[in-house]
Amino acid sequence: MLIRALALIAATAVLTSPTADAPFIDAVLHEIAATAPSPAIAEVPRVPIRDLEIQLTGRVVDAGSGQPVQGAQVFIPGTSLGALTNAFGRYLIILDDSWGGREVTVEVASVGFVTTRSTMTLGATDNVLDFSVAPQPLSLEEMVVTGRPGEARRREIGNKVRNAADQASAPLPAQAAIMTRAGAAIAFSEYEADREAYAHIAENEFQSVASNPLSTFSIDVDRASYANIRRFIEDGMRPPIDAVRIEELINYFPYDDPPPTGEDPFTVTAEVAPAPWQPQHHLVRVGVKGEEIDMAEAPANNLVFLLDVSGSMNSPDKLPLLKKALSMLVDELREDDRVAIVVYAGAAGMVLPSTPASEREKIREALGRLTAGGSTAGGAGIRLAYRVALENHIEDGNNRVILATDGDFNVGASSDAEMIRLIEEKREQGTFLTVLGFGTGNLQDAKMEQIADHGNGNFSYIDSELEAKKVLVDEMGGTLVTIAKDVKIQVEFNPARVAAYRLIGYENRLLAAEDFNDDTKDAGELGAGHSVTALYEVVPVGVESSAVIRDVDPLRYQRDDEPEVLDNEEMLFVKLRYKQPDGDTSQLVTRKIGDTVLDTSDDFRFAAAVAAWGMLLRDSEHCADFTLDDVAELARGAVGEDPMGYRADFLGLVDRARSMEILGMEAGLR
Repeated sequence: MLIRALALIAATAVLTSPTADAPFIDAVLHEIAATAPSPAIAEVPRVPIRDLEIQLTGRVVDAGSGQPVQGAQVFIPGTSLGALTNAFGRYLIILDDSWGGREVTVEVASVGFVTTRSTMTLGATDNVLDFSVAPQPLSLEEMVVTGRPGEARRREIGNKVRNAADQASAPLPAQAAIMTRAGAAIAFSEYEADREAYAHIAENEFQSVASNPLSTFSIDVDRASYANIRRFIEDGMRPPIDAVRIEELINYFPYDDPPPTGEDPFTVTAEVAPAPWQPQHHLVRVGVKGEEIDMAEAPANNLVFLLDVSGSMNSPDKLPLLKKALSMLVDELREDDRVAIVVYAGAAGMVLPSTPASEREKIREALGRLTAGGSTAGGAGIRLAYRVALENHIEDGNNRVILATDGDFNVGASSDAEMIRLIEEKREQGTFLTVLGFGTGNLQDAKMEQIADHGNGNFSYIDSELEAKKVLVDEMGGTLVTIAKDVKIQVEFNPARVAAYRLIGYENRLLAAEDFNDDTKDAGELGAGHSVTALYEVVPVGVESSAVIRDVDPLRYQRDDEPEVLDNEEMLFVKLRYKQPDGDTSQLVTRKIGDTVLDTSDDFRFAAAVAAWGMLLRDSEHCADFTLDDVAELARGAVGEDPMGYRADFLGLVDRARSMEILGMEAGLR
């Protein structure tokens, strides 16, 4: 019964695929039908949800090839508890604490594979159960697909993905379609994919040290770009070039930099080695590691969930996933934390007034009642959310609005400039903003990144329950607790050692040199435990290079003397400014870096591999002859301990991109 229910839900993704033709849809639906002989979907019992504490996770692979099985249904028979595997075969099932110590049978079902069961006794917290499933041909059974009158419009997703500058208008969502068989029906909304918007990124070029010795930028702890790119690749598409923000790819991963030991809330480390794609150049890694905090001793949380429940959120990867994600966060909160829920569609309203986290069931019930429908007026929702946050302000606490949306602010008086001014005003009053993006086809990436930046917060894209767990549970401190704000980095290069340099990524975080000492200039925030890495590709003095170095004519009224060498081994000087979360005056941290090349760490090589991958996806002219095979080889030798499996998953993503021959595809297309 549960197999059939999940299969019918999964089939909606097939029906909405822009590349699926009618015979293919029929074949898939017939195969799904064969896995579900019983029509009694509604008889599946539901398990009461209490404190969600126990996690069951694992991986499903093909017994013949060892390759991950995507879209497999992993569930506990006789209950409604289950999950689908992602592109790497991984799944995550969240259970309440009553399951601890119980012996359970877990079943895996997937089209084309033998249904497999395994039994285990659940521990009190994390449980791992992997499956190896054998291929099996399936018989076909008739299934009928019906819809509203009129033939559905075919959609080409890729060539309609736009950047923010191009987007002026977009068609309204199409009619809903209905799939039926044996009296059961599932309705779903069809969306247009051409409303995704990304800000244009002009890749950083080499700068001459003689004329531009200073490089200044704001840190960036957003991770949204990585999860979004993963979504495209899992869907068999090459991501749009402007969706690839290399600094966010690099900073998606934790790094093993030493924790801070002094008064500053972070450490600054550096490594130098040959650039893998251009060995005559140097690659410099500057790492910033924020201090870890015990969440039991963290400032009290005053959270306002600002949730988009407009019609565009009516798909499984949007509102349903949003509710699961925020339920995970609620389970991590302490009893003295507080949560309010504000929603917006055609109008804004408060679903739940500020409530102690000790009343978890009440908060979950409020989340569970949410449904999607109507147009979007995000501006009204943001104003109401900030008002609720102010009314429940906690002195010296973490006062934060968490906006969860696909980014659509398309109805009502929601001027971007007006909204930004409001967010900046509330930021100065002590209420920060975190943005969580969901779904496909309507993702307003550029707008969501912008408002998170102005709100002293971060922007994450949630494409699965596993990603929700990473952002809201595993990295809860970094997501919610700011340990330093307005963090800026300025690097001065020694012209006696460096001819030119190029900052890899951070294109939309660049600052003027004079902004570094200006405490009125906003910059990025560092969360508890966050790692930030910046990579510079450096052309040493005296090295023959094919790099195009832009320079200016010699100055007429100033002498062009040879630079004085103050330290024969000093390549560059790193300065970092930051403010305390409630401070107005910045503090300065400095570090000098020599040009001695040492054996590189796993962190250095892995960050270099991720950067090269991003450069290839962006069609960068700076990759030379480096290939995806080179990326895979470099990353494979730098996985290290990888306790959470993030680096292994990256290797799987690179391998998938290689098998797709992704670099031969047009960006944004299958």
